[in-house]
Amino acid sequence: SPLLLGLLPGRLSVFPLFLLALLLGLASLLWLQLSCSGEGPAPGGVGGQSRGASRQPCPAPAPLLPAEEEEEVSWGPHRLALLVPFRERFEELLAFVPYMHRFLSKKRIRHRIFILNQVDHFRFNRASLINVGFLESGNDTDYIAMHDVDLLPLNEQLDYSFPEAGPFHVASPELHPLYHYKTYVGGILLLTKQHYEMCNGMSNRFWGWGREDDEFYRRIKGAGLQVRRPSGITTGYETFQHLHDPAWRKRDQKRIAAQKQEQFKVDREGGLNNVRYQIESRTALSVAGAPCTVLNILLDCDTNETPWCVFG
Repeated sequence: SPLLLGLLPGRLSVFPLFLLALLLGLASLLWLQLSCSGEGPAPGGVGGQSRGASRQPCPAPAPLLPAEEEEEVSWGPHRLALLVPFRERFEELLAFVPYMHRFLSKKRIRHRIFILNQVDHFRFNRASLINVGFLESGNDTDYIAMHDVDLLPLNEQLDYSFPEAGPFHVASPELHPLYHYKTYVGGILLLTKQHYEMCNGMSNRFWGWGREDDEFYRRIKGAGLQVRRPSGITTGYETFQHLHDPAWRKRDQKRIAAQKQEQFKVDREGGLNNVRYQIESRTALSVAGAPCTVLNILLDCDTNETPWCVFG
């Protein structure tokens, strides 16, 4: 206004005027925050004592959503439950969660990442953890990925979409950096929830490392399903990054006599129907801005049925 301009020095340039306006704006915002949060003197009062006027709570700020969350509604009707069996692999986890969230978001795959953390004192049981993850993944997901935490897809042509035609083995023997036999279905395998139920999930009898995915291949065949694999991928064994360091991460490959006899059998009774567990806690986390849910899982073991679930 003319009155305000008359109070300012005659040679005041544009930049000091802008700085003064900015300072006044910041002071106004600070006063508004203090007056509504209760940390400053109330209007009409002295020393925080109000004269009949109550402070109003500050309005909650609007949540900031990443672009992929805002666009999810246009990404199609299906949502993937990424099931990650886990125990004490924190370095890999810190790399895995943000990488997979970005990878799937870029491909416009609606997804939830579940870290299936085994916290009991039994030997590691990947298959039972996947069964638990399936049961706890919620009704808003309609297909799953059984996904190792140490395997990252490098080729964006890899398909993580809804596997309506049958189980889709992303980490096929032609592409996996380590395992190349024809019946291999480990690493990364996609199934609809309907197809996983047709197989009665995975066997709970495999404690320690290995063999549970070989038994699951037989379940897939027994359910009348056909495993499909990627085609047209030219990156070969460079398609994935394998984070596992065998010198640092020793695998539990111990086999006692009874377990050796069992490891090549098909479990025709157990699976989703008899997995025994408790959820100790369920925690939503953000790893480098990428959301995931950590399930701390206590598995149970009948030592009469599978005495090899314990060490010693």
